[in-house]
Amino acid sequence: MNGLTYDIDSLAEGAIKLDGLDEAIIGVTEEFGGDTRILYSKNKIIYILQERDGMTWSEAEEFYDYNILGLYASDRNPIFLITE
Repeated sequence: MNGLTYDIDSLAEGAIKLDGLDEAIIGVTEEFGGDTRILYSKNKIIYILQERDGMTWSEAEEFYDYNILGLYASDRNPIFLITE
């Protein structure tokens, strides 16, 4: 559970949601004239990949760069926040 007090699925209906990474969701974004998109923490994604899949930090970061950040599914792709 990501601890958010609202329902991501209804608030960001139609936005691309990443399977198995709900714990990395930190919010929903909106912009004037645009659709809502789901906001993920990059660091939380890396941590999940390490814990869940047994990757090292560098393996998880490489996987993130290629398979998650590099994903283009629609104009409503997720947005990633870097807090390093």
